[in-house]
Amino acid sequence: MNFDVNGLTWTREPAAYTISEDQIVIVTKPHTDLWQRTYYHFRNDNAPVLQMQTEEKFFSFTVKTDFDSKHRFDQCGIVMYLDSENWLKGSIEYENETFQHLGSVVTNNGYSDWATTEIDAAVKSMWYRLSRREDDYCIECSSDGVIFRQMRVCHMCNGAGAIRFGVYACSPEESSFTATFTHMQITECKWRAHDGQLPDQE
Repeated sequence: MNFDVNGLTWTREPAAYTISEDQIVIVTKPHTDLWQRTYYHFRNDNAPVLQMQTEEKFFSFTVKTDFDSKHRFDQCGIVMYLDSENWLKGSIEYENETFQHLGSVVTNNGYSDWATTEIDAAVKSMWYRLSRREDDYCIECSSDGVIFRQMRVCHMCNGAGAIRFGVYACSPEESSFTATFTHMQITECKWRAHDGQLPDQE
């Protein structure tokens, strides 16, 4: 399986973007976001998402993001969007001039959770890697594209069959910024099979 920009399709096309063989650029629109219910109680489902489809059960997708985010909640990153109530994403979400949130959101059956760590607001580039092992997924990040660190391991309740995955960018408040995606690559699964404790016997 190769990453081919000609095989990408939009879920909610942004007003401004460019796509070439080795680069995707998205200019976000204000008041675009992805979130379902938890804590905030609102349901936001209007962020532009650009994805390809696959039935491959074991693979890794890597992408580099560069961004000039500058307003609260501006974000861009990697995504697997199945439908409005089943998706995951990994990104950096701008907070203020001091810090931003490097994190991931997993949404199963209409409820989102958010796992984050604070990083310096000066960071304007990040690599992500999404790996699939059947209906389990791993999101990793890297500052150099060489050494990746685990952000999240999760199960997707509806993620066992054909899926769609790719990139997204959005600005939940009154803001707009440019997100650039490069070095997009699909490889064999970099998330190795577990070699420790055996599964419980049923």
